Amino acid sequence: MEKLLSSSGAAAAVASQGQLPDCFVFPADRRPPASTAAVSLPVIDLSGPRDAVRRAVLDAGKELGFFQVVNHGVPPETMREMAAVCEEFFRLPAEDKAAFYSDAEENPNRLFSSTIYEVGDQRYWRDCLRLACGFPVADDTNTHWPDKPHHLRDVTEKFFVATRGLGIELLRLLCEGMGLRPDYFERDLTAGDVIINVNHYPPCPDPSLTLGLPPHCDRNLITLLLQGDVFGLQVSYNGDWINVDPVPDAFVVNFGHLLEELVGDGGQPQYRTVTFREFMRIYKTVGARRDSVEKAFKI
Repeated sequence: MEKLLSSSGAAAAVASQGQLPDCFVFPADRRPPASTAAVSLPVIDLSGPRDAVRRAVLDAGKELGFFQVVNHGVPPETMREMAAVCEEFFRLPAEDKAAFYSDAEENPNRLFSSTIYEVGDQRYWRDCLRLACGFPVADDTNTHWPDKPHHLRDVTEKFFVATRGLGIELLRLLCEGMGLRPDYFERDLTAGDVIINVNHYPPCPDPSLTLGLPPHCDRNLITLLLQGDVFGLQVSYNGDWINVDPVPDAFVVNFGHLLEELVGDGGQPQYRTVTFREFMRIYKTVGARRDSVEKAFKI
């Protein structure tokens, strides 16, 4: 209980006191400047003609690496129920969440505070509920998830299934656009767990002095982001930071590094081959910044 109150519940506790502890304050040179870029994320309607959609996905992935999708097939009620049950979870009394709190990064299902990245003594203004799900969904999968609120397990499982289906479809569109077989990324590359990070940002006494997350590149093959009521997502483009204006019921999509970035002139690989275990070790060590990650694996 004491650990939960001092870590996972820290942001909410200090917010009620009206002051920001020093461990949450970042120097100005570590806080991204206000966005001045005029570029906005493309919004792709997945209900359009397939040829046009695959071209839009490929172009957006190559240019920005990020885009938003609408008419994506995830039922609106599934999205609303997921957002609502997660809000309900974070409103639970601390004693109801204490048993699920863990600093053990190897635990795929846990509640934790700040960030998994190496950041020294500084803390990020975030609590996070992390849940993992393998596919096909096993009968006992959700027994590793919190049992409160009582409907969290059923709602989360529906959200997992729907969003994984969207992710696979986006990867297929990308493959088709690049001239690869549609299932190129399937089997081994998509056989691992699907991970959901539910980020919770309590009211902050001075948001201008702190950050919810550090600048980072995602380690995943594909990331789908459903923005909540706390805005502030920025993506890096040509050395500038772009604010992402949320589109209702849209997912923000990040493909990470496209295959065309991994192969240089003449088809020669630019990055060394590593196991996933080694990749994760280095990824966490360098702090998950894109420039640092690329440098660590460059041939």
